[in-house]
Amino acid sequence: MAHLLFRLRHVTDEEAMEIRALLAEHRFDVYETQAGFFRLGVDAIWLRDESQREAAETALAAYQVARFNHAQRELHEAQAQGNAPTLWRRLLEHPVQVALVLIAVGLIVALTVGPFLGLLRG
Repeated sequence: MAHLLFRLRHVTDEEAMEIRALLAEHRFDVYETQAGFFRLGVDAIWLRDESQREAAETALAAYQVARFNHAQRELHEAQAQGNAPTLWRRLLEHPVQVALVLIAVGLIVALTVGPFLGLLRG
């Protein structure tokens, strides 16, 4: 029976290509499924051969540790150079987008809390 090896939902194209290359390099017998038009299925990579399960999961775990360490290094380098993403930098680069998000958050809070504040008055 097939084993769900790796979900592709919310995964960047770059990471998905790296995962596919890793699995092909190790010659794991895999196939992919798509969620479909109504998103009722699962975007995933499945392992056909159950006997390869432990080796495939070990290879994926090692890949994910390496990817995490690489991302951490990039973040620390950006922080050391003063290029790390911050709210202030985002505000300076995209002031309209940040203002619209803050307005939307304010509206959501007002619509959520407003009825309760009305109960306190009455």
